[in-house]
Amino acid sequence: MKVYETNEIKNIALIGSKGSGKTTLAEAMLYECGVIKRRGTIENGNTVCDYFPVEKEYGYTVFSTIFYAEFLNKKLNVIDCPGGDDFVGNAITALNVTDTGVLLVDAQYGVEVGTQNIFRTTEQINKPIIFALNQLDNENVDFDNVIQQMRDVFGNKIVLVQYPINPGPGFNAMIDVLLMKMYSWGPDGGVPTISEIPADQMEKAQELHKALVEAAAENDENLMEKFFDQGILTEDEMREGIRKGLIDRSILPVFCVSALKDMGVRRMMEFLGNVVPFVSDMPKPVNTELEEVAPDSNGETSLFVFKTSVEPHIGEVSYFKVMSGTLKSGEDMTNMRTGNKERIAQIYCVCGQIRTQVEELKAGDIGATVKMKDVSTGDTLNAKGCENKFDFIKYPAPKFQRAIKPVNEQDAEKLNEILNRMHQEDPTWLVEQSKELKQTIVLGQGEFHLRTLKWRIENNEKIQVNYIEPRIPYRETITKASRADYRHKKQSGGAGQFGEVHLIIEPYTEGMPEPDTYKFNGQEFKMNIRDKQEIKLEWGGKLVVYNCIVGGAIDARFIPAIVKGLMDRMEQGPLTGSYARDVRVCIYDGKMHPVDSNEISFRLAGRNAFSEAFRNANPKILEPVYDVVVLVPSDKMGDVMSDLQGRRAIIMGMESEKGFEKITARVPLKEMASYSTALSSITGGRSSFTLKFASYELVPSDIQEKLLKAYAEEFKEE
Repeated sequence: MKVYETNEIKNIALIGSKGSGKTTLAEAMLYECGVIKRRGTIENGNTVCDYFPVEKEYGYTVFSTIFYAEFLNKKLNVIDCPGGDDFVGNAITALNVTDTGVLLVDAQYGVEVGTQNIFRTTEQINKPIIFALNQLDNENVDFDNVIQQMRDVFGNKIVLVQYPINPGPGFNAMIDVLLMKMYSWGPDGGVPTISEIPADQMEKAQELHKALVEAAAENDENLMEKFFDQGILTEDEMREGIRKGLIDRSILPVFCVSALKDMGVRRMMEFLGNVVPFVSDMPKPVNTELEEVAPDSNGETSLFVFKTSVEPHIGEVSYFKVMSGTLKSGEDMTNMRTGNKERIAQIYCVCGQIRTQVEELKAGDIGATVKMKDVSTGDTLNAKGCENKFDFIKYPAPKFQRAIKPVNEQDAEKLNEILNRMHQEDPTWLVEQSKELKQTIVLGQGEFHLRTLKWRIENNEKIQVNYIEPRIPYRETITKASRADYRHKKQSGGAGQFGEVHLIIEPYTEGMPEPDTYKFNGQEFKMNIRDKQEIKLEWGGKLVVYNCIVGGAIDARFIPAIVKGLMDRMEQGPLTGSYARDVRVCIYDGKMHPVDSNEISFRLAGRNAFSEAFRNANPKILEPVYDVVVLVPSDKMGDVMSDLQGRRAIIMGMESEKGFEKITARVPLKEMASYSTALSSITGGRSSFTLKFASYELVPSDIQEKLLKAYAEEFKEE
């Protein structure tokens, strides 16, 4: 295989909503380039890109797949991305390591929520976008309406490069207004017949051609002057203008294809090969020191590992982009995360699970290697003397979580190893060993995302697991001041145990005045502050402790033990065993014994005095509340609103956003456990949502009673 220079390489991501036809388009592209002799189908489970068993089981893409095509003396590295919102992490990764996105739009449904979401991602990372209007041969296609919808959502940057003459089941021809030719196909697609534009289409074609020329000219002053002078641009001048417009996102060109019948695919690939930016045309990436790193094949060699996966019959495969320099097989590199040496024994260019061994790859190219010692997704590997480190991919917060446990407890350690490895394959699968909840929590982008994880554990790793709804990380606090004392006394022969603690507790708020005098049952308690500890709690809030002991009632050396007793109860609150927060404690009196007093005695006395005072301080349970933003089609707005209100949501606002309705609400985490599944069911998969922790709020009294009763029952059973 030829070694391609940086200015001969183009990196492209295939993105779009679920079902828009990305994997089918990838098959057509591979077929057009001669990489495969026969196109596979998703139904038959024989496509190049969907080769994992879980993808064949579910019938659509779960993981991004890299393939390359040698076309027009250039190398096109293409990443086929999953369309489901649950697997958005793969698309985000792909967009960050490629230079152009081909965004497929299903011509039957137009701009879907998933289309908007992925387009928003391309805006955030400033990537050029080409739209491919796919499935023009299906029923219910209204081309003009879809284009208008695209202009409403994405603005007037939408520019037609092609339009179909007869969209719908009979689709077999289109007008290319860049080349000003008509393309037509036989029933089976494939090689087109290229002819002159029919007279009845000429006026429309010329109007769209002029709009395309104007859009191209706007990106270059010289081209603009020529256009004003002569009214036309050459094909090469238009290509250059469009390329510049793509880079600064002032042009969003639209192509027409039927990926299933291989109509329009080769023409779109010609555009990819001739017009879209090369690696060297794009803004230079920056390392963690914010230094630009040019994709210079003569520079210091640096690789960024953007994907790792365990693949059938091979084991672990590491996919990387050559950020700078020239990588040669057998080269030693340093992993910037571990500091360890890694030998790149073999280099491959890949087409799905087909690997072609090569001797070297230049800056900007994408490749793979196998059998690395300790390389993870996100690692940077450098040649000697290079100090680059890259960390430019930002993933969305998880939206769905479940507690996971093996059916056989003996598999617990092995399961943890598998989960950590799965996280390396897909960084949006998160694993959390929760000390607070005493559960292993797996988090992802949706119910199907985690169902896929479970399928792989059970079918590939042969470990049976159960998902259960995770416990909620409630918090406990108090709402008024309270006093209590406790004497711990134990005698069992020899030295005994003795410690007595008197304390007052009250709610803590930032900036409150120092404690002075308290009154309980007509008796006054004056505080003489000798010492103050302010403990910032890991789980939020504070514990503030004052030593107000006078007359040596308790020796100062026992105060730390009392504080440990207080922390025991802050870590396992008296009401439900949840973390407690925002409490102020004054230790003002007590007793000790010259022989029997010790640290454990005062720790237990402090713990029990605190528990009693806490229960008498009108305690309350707090629950985590999240900000939720839902993007929903207008016809489903009422159903989604009703569902949210049934989840104790407080609606914060509603507004229209580019053809969809945006609902902002605050919802308790307890009510969001099954929301991903419910929203998909209500809207037929046409909605999406995000959630972000907002605050802890008091639970309603009826729910608090249920929680207290449930905890008492659980405690009784134990």
